[in-house]
Order: sequence, then structure tokens, then C-alpha cells
Amino acid sequence: MKKILIIGATSAIAEATARLHAEDGDRLALIARNESHLEAVAQDLRQRGAESVSSFVMDANDFARHEEVLAAADESLGGIDFALIAHGTLPDQELCERSAQSMRDEFSTNCTSTLSLVTVLANMLEPRGAGSIGVITSVAGDRGRASNYVYGAAKGAVGLFLGGLRNRLHGSGVHVLTIKPGFVDTPMTADFSKGPLWATPSVIAKGIRSAQKRRRDVVHLPGFWLMIMLLIRLIPERIFKRLSI
Repeated sequence: MKKILIIGATSAIAEATARLHAEDGDRLALIARNESHLEAVAQDLRQRGAESVSSFVMDANDFARHEEVLAAADESLGGIDFALIAHGTLPDQELCERSAQSMRDEFSTNCTSTLSLVTVLANMLEPRGAGSIGVITSVAGDRGRASNYVYGAAKGAVGLFLGGLRNRLHGSGVHVLTIKPGFVDTPMTADFSKGPLWATPSVIAKGIRSAQKRRRDVVHLPGFWLMIMLLIRLIPERIFKRLSI
């Protein structure tokens, strides 16, 4: 039986991941901002076999409550084996270009709030010398593109931060996993046309569980995105800036 904390527990990928842990009979603590949706997810997980499910309502941008809520979740679990941070939004790129405030708001949700939560978790787990932290970023953070550079910059900053944290915690016994999904068919991407590169949340969830068990450092999901992003990063900037992608 594992003790699992999930932040952003009402997102599609988080729900799919939580279901896998519930079916394993794990103990779960869930954090999300939508109370009614959160309770529905918690009830579903109980029915799927979770040993116990506790839930906590918190907006990730409520920085003042991070330590309090994470401490309460940790207490409800009796410790943390794996913490998954899965919250985020898909910004309106054009609005963020016109409005510096909108850009700052989106960056707070997709980057700064995550960095705060990761820091609190790292400081909880490091003295214990055990546990794993997984954070969902995105392949969009591998290179800035005109169509989504606010989102990509936020996710890229998170990835860089996690690399440094992994370096800090190396040898402590605490594992840090950077999760980089490609296109995922979720309510957040409902308006996008889908194609062969798109994956379901359940596919991503299985990849997360496998990467965590194997104590991977960085994982692109599905795996073919590693090669795609490698090729994209190799395009010279003088050419890349002329591309409409």
C-alpha cells in the first residue's frame, strides 16, 4: 500500500493516475479548487478500491495556504510516498500578448504556484530521506513557439527548476520526476482537432506510474515525443523563427 498525494486532482490526467492507485488499494490525499468535482472524484476512487481518500480544497494560487494544506494532507496519509502536481491551465495566447496582467496570472498558475508547492514538498521529504515528487510539465516547454510561448515558457521554467531540485536532492533518497506529455485529449483541449499524435489521459497515467516506479528523471509521454522534440530543438533559430508552428 502506497501513500499518494495528488495536487490538481480534478484534472483528467490526475484522475486517471489516481484511479490506477485506487485499484492498487493505495491511500490517497487529493487537493483541488473545485469542491464538488473534488468530492465526486474522491467518491469514485473509494468505490474503485482505495484504502482511504481524503480531500482538501485549495486554489494553487493561494500561496499562503500551501504549507498548511500540504501538512494536513501529509498527516492524513501518514507520510507521502509519491506526490503528483498536476494542476494547470491552457492560456489564451493572444490575450496574454495583449495583457501583461493576463500573462502574469497564467504564469502564476502554470509556473510560480508549482515552484512554491514543490519547494514545500521537498522540504518535507528531504529530512525523511524518502519519497518521490512528480510534476506534469509539457513538451511545449522544450522550445518557445509563437502559438503558445507563454504556456511553454511557464512549463520550461518549471522543468529547469526541477532539474536543479533533482541535483540538490540527489543522494537524499528523494526522487524528482519531470513529466512531459505531448498532446492529450482532455476537457482543456476539447476544441482542438485531434490526430495520431494525441494520447488519452489513461495512457499518460500509465506512463507516469511506470516512470515513477523506475525512478526516471525526465519522461516524455508517449515516448515518441522524445524524438520529436529532439528534432525540433535541433532546428537552427534562424530557420525556426520563420516557421509557423
